Amino acid sequence: MLKTVILKNNYQDSINLMLLTNRINDLQAVTMSQIMMGTNANKDILDNTKLLTDEAKAASPNDLMIVVDSDQSDIMDQVLPEIEQFLEDLSSTGSEEKAKAATSWQEALDNLPEANMALFSIPGEYGAAEMETALKKGLHVFSFTDNISIEDEVRLKQMAHKKGLLMMGPDCGTGIISSIPIAFTNVVAPGNIGVVGASGTGIQEVTTIIDRLGNGVVHAIGTGGRDLSDKVGATTMKDAIVALENHEPTDVICVISKPPAKEVRDEVVQLLQSITKPVVAIFLGEKPTAHEGKVYLAHTLEETAKIAVDLANETAVKKNYFEAVAKSTTTLAKDKVIKGLYSGGTLAAEAGMLISEALGLEGLVKKEGYVLKSHGYDVIDLGDDIYTQGKPHPMIDPEVRIKKIQESAADESTGVILLDIVLGYGAHEDMVGALLPTIKKVRESRPDLQFVATVVGTDKDPQNYQKAVQRLQENQILVAESNAKAVQLALSLKGISLTEEDKVVVPYQGTTIEVPKASSKVMELLNSKPRIINVGLQSFNQSVQAFDGKSTQFNWKPRASGNKKMIKILNALEEHAEQIDTENQKVMNKIKNAQPFLTDVVPAKRVIPELNESTKTLLHAGPPITWKEMTGPMKGSVVGAAIFEGWATSEKEVIALIESNQIRFIPCHHVHAVGPMGGITSANMPVFVVENRLDGSKGYCTMNEGIGKVLRFGAFSQEVIDRLNWMRDILGPTLSGALKQNKNGLNLSVLIARSITMGDEFHQRNFAASLNFLREIAPLIVSLSMDEQDKQDVMKFLADTDQFFLNIMMAAGKSIVDCARKDAKGTIVTTLTRNGVDFGVRIAESADEWYTAPVNVPKGLYFTGFSEENGNPDMGDSAITETIGVGGMAMVAAPGVTRFVGAGGFQDALAISNEMAEISAGQNPTWTIPTWDFRGTCLGIDIRKVVDTGITPLINTGIAHKEAGIGQIGAGTVRAPLACFEKALEAYAQSLGIETN
Repeated sequence: MLKTVILKNNYQDSINLMLLTNRINDLQAVTMSQIMMGTNANKDILDNTKLLTDEAKAASPNDLMIVVDSDQSDIMDQVLPEIEQFLEDLSSTGSEEKAKAATSWQEALDNLPEANMALFSIPGEYGAAEMETALKKGLHVFSFTDNISIEDEVRLKQMAHKKGLLMMGPDCGTGIISSIPIAFTNVVAPGNIGVVGASGTGIQEVTTIIDRLGNGVVHAIGTGGRDLSDKVGATTMKDAIVALENHEPTDVICVISKPPAKEVRDEVVQLLQSITKPVVAIFLGEKPTAHEGKVYLAHTLEETAKIAVDLANETAVKKNYFEAVAKSTTTLAKDKVIKGLYSGGTLAAEAGMLISEALGLEGLVKKEGYVLKSHGYDVIDLGDDIYTQGKPHPMIDPEVRIKKIQESAADESTGVILLDIVLGYGAHEDMVGALLPTIKKVRESRPDLQFVATVVGTDKDPQNYQKAVQRLQENQILVAESNAKAVQLALSLKGISLTEEDKVVVPYQGTTIEVPKASSKVMELLNSKPRIINVGLQSFNQSVQAFDGKSTQFNWKPRASGNKKMIKILNALEEHAEQIDTENQKVMNKIKNAQPFLTDVVPAKRVIPELNESTKTLLHAGPPITWKEMTGPMKGSVVGAAIFEGWATSEKEVIALIESNQIRFIPCHHVHAVGPMGGITSANMPVFVVENRLDGSKGYCTMNEGIGKVLRFGAFSQEVIDRLNWMRDILGPTLSGALKQNKNGLNLSVLIARSITMGDEFHQRNFAASLNFLREIAPLIVSLSMDEQDKQDVMKFLADTDQFFLNIMMAAGKSIVDCARKDAKGTIVTTLTRNGVDFGVRIAESADEWYTAPVNVPKGLYFTGFSEENGNPDMGDSAITETIGVGGMAMVAAPGVTRFVGAGGFQDALAISNEMAEISAGQNPTWTIPTWDFRGTCLGIDIRKVVDTGITPLINTGIAHKEAGIGQIGAGTVRAPLACFEKALEAYAQSLGIETN
């Protein structure tokens, strides 16, 4: 049976997850498992292995999918603790680095302002866009990431060339820059040889042999295996050759390539013939019979290294570098064959080439991981995609090679198993130790089976070359000093000898060219130690930092939750970033400099003309909605308001009026108003009047009714109507009279600034602000000439209603955003609201346009007897508080309320506010939060940041029962749906003329 657990927003590196999957698969009760991020590509892998469940289908690219096949129904009780421990171990490794790791490009550049390179090890489906970002930021790119389309590779390399940058990769596994090893690479002595290679293990084999011969390498620039294809045209290799020609410490240039396109190969050779420095080149698959002009052409990687060393030592190049291995005393039967099981693709290709040449076979192939498959002779590249899809590379994980050793040993025709052991940073910490148990086991049944190995490495590698060789030899494994010699040794067991013909120098028959000028940025890279932003696998920092390079970790995860369309839009918008930021700043300045004053309390019809028209009109919360679409609490509020206005005496009569189109509904936001929960506002309800004196904008909101059965939660009993009448007749006029005694009105910004230091966040907690309001208004009420009982009732109501200030804050928020929205452009959110069905967002650029998506049900704490099943989907205009940076955005200001809304303790509140800051364009110094080191509240929710990070605004909210009249049943938090912001971003991009389809 399949069991699935989805860990939301828990991005982990794919290589680590592959190793974790292997650990879980080792559990006895697990038949099969896969632990992967929820990308489409990974879901395809799950589907192919019959592990794709409905829960996994719904996962996002930032969600961690755990799918386990087991006969035990409680298997997750074993699996989840193992996973938790594995991830904890990862987090404790390099914890100091993690503490300062960046989560965005800007943070990474802030951490390492002098960065000149980005090193990528992220999923290929997102790689091209991120590499383009790095190039646009002026960074050279080293891409261990593969699975980049050839079209993207061409585009990126052309972009890099135009910008004077190097695009190393994709699928660039190894490199050395200024003698610093990068990615999967060996520790090679510094020297005067510069290498350019379209081959990862080709570079490793050549550079390690150079090291063991006593010389060294200053640079080994990887280009990616397709660089010399006809489509790419050797863009990176040519740029690197030109740079090495101009790099003074480089005396010899060494070029390594997998089989190239002929026209491209000829162009590279033409460039090599045109430079001044001596050159050795190998184009795998070719068997040169002579050297051409000033370019020495090698047949094997070992010959390449030896020629390079002689050139570097200014020693004459020999006619022949072939060295015969000692003849074996063991000769295998004629029907025995050689099986090559390689982790390095270039080493596999070299082995296949030499075996094919020696035996007259059909030559190299590329099919299902095989590079040679002829007459029983097989050479397999176990690093091919067919073996690594969803699994670690065989240099990291021995599992696939162990299985292939067992399969080959079970084949009686197998006489020799040929292996490579690749050492260095990134490789398995002890591959020899990992393979030896299997080798010993198969020898029990196949004592005649011979093993021949080549070790790629140096004594300076973490695994140590000499120790690896010694352990292999101690276990009767034949070890050769190069891959070419290992093949020769394997063939000698069959009684077959290899030879190489002498080569002489013949004139170059082509023409030379004028060598292009080297890029100053590339020369700067080669003349200094690299400063690297490491995007992906954290362990890649180790070799850089160990050899005095600089690097900073970028804990990358897919932008826009992996949404390719949104990623494309975000990338396109970066071309307009300066313009957008300027426009956004204007909006933010209006919010920051707002001057909201509470000036009056009046019947709504006095300030909202639409309520004076002949048609019976009710205002409601959220974006537009019809009666049929409304949920229970809003419908109950409509009934109560109609009865309050005297339009009807019962629910039945109200419904009849609605069905005969005698009542119209208008969003509060359309008339400069806001309303809590259902938001239902009618003509005779008193509303707060808040004037923003920055420009005169006004905002209106009904008054808070207190708690219990109230209209805003859908109750419409006589008790509710009586309270509304009292608020109309007594509370409203009393507050109006009191406020009129203060000619300037009540300065709300000052009151807000004071109250936030006292523990309010102004959505779920307004205790301090309500008392501060009472302190301001009480002396004015006392001085009024009015009935003393009424005066006492008003004072008691204000004292008892902890949330009274919420509605004042809402009116203030409306006056602030309506000012900010005027003649505005940019990507700042100017409205967040919900109506129980849809969540609505407005942004500065598109004025009154709504971008909606289905609203969520709040998560939180429920009163006794109620649960989430009883909760109504979120509703109300009170999210205007979050729009201006308070409420859930300022959760850290109100640690006392965090547990009530189900957010946990102070650390959770701090984490939420820090998260909200990630989607905000700035902070508001007008309202500072002591519990946040006096940082200002969040200022300006930016839809670019919301879509980019996948973080949506968190809203503190009351929870209404889904049935009208029951009222509030809890409190909690709710997330705005991401789709609103995606729609807004797409519309904004279109307004700039950006193609979004």
